[in-house]
Amino acid sequence: MTDPFLHEPSPEVPDKGTGLRILVVDDDRTLREGCASVLQMDGHNVTATGRGEEALEMVRRRKFDLILQDLYMTPISGMEILKAAVEANKKVIVVVMTGNPTVASSIEALRAGAWDYLPKPFSASHLQVLVGRAAHAVAANKDVRDIKPTSVVASGGAGEIASLLGISPAFRKAVDLAQKVAATDASVMISGESGTGKEMIAQFIHKHSRRAGRKLVPVNCAALPDNLLESEMFGYRKGAFTGADRDKPGLLEVAHQGTLFLDELTEMTMPLQAKLLRVLQDGVVRRLGSEVQDAVVDVRFISATNRDPQEAVQQGHLREDLFYRLRVVPIKLPPLRKRVEDIPLLADFFLKRSWERHRASGAPAPELTPETVAFLQSRPWRGNVRELQNVIEHVAVIAEAGRPITPDDIPVYDDAPAHAEEAGLPAGIMNDAFHVAKDNLIAHFEKEYLARLTTRAGGNMSKAARLAGIDRTTLYRLMEKHGFRRDVLSGSVD
Repeated sequence: MTDPFLHEPSPEVPDKGTGLRILVVDDDRTLREGCASVLQMDGHNVTATGRGEEALEMVRRRKFDLILQDLYMTPISGMEILKAAVEANKKVIVVVMTGNPTVASSIEALRAGAWDYLPKPFSASHLQVLVGRAAHAVAANKDVRDIKPTSVVASGGAGEIASLLGISPAFRKAVDLAQKVAATDASVMISGESGTGKEMIAQFIHKHSRRAGRKLVPVNCAALPDNLLESEMFGYRKGAFTGADRDKPGLLEVAHQGTLFLDELTEMTMPLQAKLLRVLQDGVVRRLGSEVQDAVVDVRFISATNRDPQEAVQQGHLREDLFYRLRVVPIKLPPLRKRVEDIPLLADFFLKRSWERHRASGAPAPELTPETVAFLQSRPWRGNVRELQNVIEHVAVIAEAGRPITPDDIPVYDDAPAHAEEAGLPAGIMNDAFHVAKDNLIAHFEKEYLARLTTRAGGNMSKAARLAGIDRTTLYRLMEKHGFRRDVLSGSVD
């Protein structure tokens, strides 16, 4: 078998901290002994075996920090060893090594509890980078037990207070999870509608992480064209394209030892997602126009999307392997309409802050009457916390000092649903975020089209496929997606 340790210059390796207890499992003696030698020289306590039965026994009776194991072994499979290791020790970090890294096998391993996977052949430097990241994760797992949830809230400024203000169970669950994960290096995926506070939660996690002294680098994946996003993230070499008159490091390098916040992740193109996946695997960045590895980066990833991440995977907007790597800890922020008990707290906070910003010092601030609070709680708030903040700021600007604020003082925008219905669109769609509205509109069209198509075809699926100009497999997939039975004869929906 080819020697997996390709000869290339060794890049700078992130600080590994104290030595780890590592088990290497592979039936290839050259690879097994090569890994053990490199890791022992780095100060780790390494045990190696080429027998699956012996590996099963060891993972069940001994505590390891990290297990490096081949995915394809006989007669005991690597998947069997992986599942036994995770069952015996929930905190163990398992990295699978494979010479056939298909998307399906990699995702199966990640679902079973693998922390990462390492495609063969790999270099000693790639192994060192990966183990360095694992060392950070092991240290973070030890530190997270010492977190005091109330202490981090008390230290925040106005923006942080707003991001954490709420008593509703769904919101407190999200905040508590953010507090727990902050001290770790785990990748976090934040989902929720536009305006729910995803970026503020990301800022909170970074501020209370071990990387707080380094940069939090935000990247809005929806705001930049594909080619510009790629050059901004990965950097470029002089002459890589017209106008590249100097070398420029990308945002991944700028975020080294800090946090990279990928906002609207699902708007990133598939080729760029594949390139990002390589950075997650190897920790190595290659700039545009470069033929060498330009930098080793140690970055904590926080991503956010206003889509449902799993639906984005199913619809082809997000690579499934990238999804599992970035969603080590998922945090879902509820929309404001599902946390109405938080509206009085948020409205009062925004009113006081807006009054202080826009009015002369000493002017008596107005107050919200109980009727006004009840009116605020009855509103749909399709723009979520951001919309509430803007409405309250509007009120603070025009309110009279010391006069109670009544429901009549609250601006109401109710024309969007009516206009949508007049245009033949689903009610409320014009108040949704752009990408959410687009997906909902496409789904609405597909469902209506299928209902009419099957009626025109008299329930004959071959005829329906011909009328639509698509194959029957595509037709069946669409019907299943929208709840139509294959044996439907009248175009009705279950």
